[in-house]
Amino acid sequence: MTRLLHVAASPRGAASESLALASTFLDVYADANPSVEIAHRDLWDGTLPAFGPPAAEAKMAVFAGREPSGESAAAWAAATAEFRRFDAADRYLFSVPMWNAGVPYVLKQLIDVISQPGLVFGFDPERGYSGLLRDKKAAVIYTSAVYGEGRGPAFGRDFQAPFFTDWLHWAGVSDVEEIHFRPNLATADADTARQAAHARARELAKTF
Repeated sequence: MTRLLHVAASPRGAASESLALASTFLDVYADANPSVEIAHRDLWDGTLPAFGPPAAEAKMAVFAGREPSGESAAAWAAATAEFRRFDAADRYLFSVPMWNAGVPYVLKQLIDVISQPGLVFGFDPERGYSGLLRDKKAAVIYTSAVYGEGRGPAFGRDFQAPFFTDWLHWAGVSDVEEIHFRPNLATADADTARQAAHARARELAKTF
């Protein structure tokens, strides 16, 4: 059975533009694919494992071909469990608001927790990294309240989409679609841009 995982990186609930777009996408997707299982991962629910000294020690142990032990073994087990939950999906929908030109820290935390050798990536001393997330597809909703193309550096810069889309490709997910909602919310064009973004979400969901 195909499984879609919605990974929510916004903490704003009903006030979130990215979550509203995700809801539009998922409503249409569910209607078009009634047999697909849809799961949700709220990165703000407090269950995302930390990635501190024991986890870093575990990662380097695995890199060196050793088994983690003690606290490191427990940290590695938590990271592996989070990865298995993520890897169980065939398709992904990410709702990603812009925070300080980048992504919310909980999304970076998820990346740091699951990006482990033998799980998300392989490494060869001569050929470098290889992504291990195969035969998967992703749709990413990128939102920002001030930044937008052509507005100039005083309105911010985009380290959000380049960073996250690059991580997906690095991890092996090459089939990536994007939905952008980047109005200047201080102007009257917000509603027009919002309608266009929701229309894009509906159209993409029909064929995703």
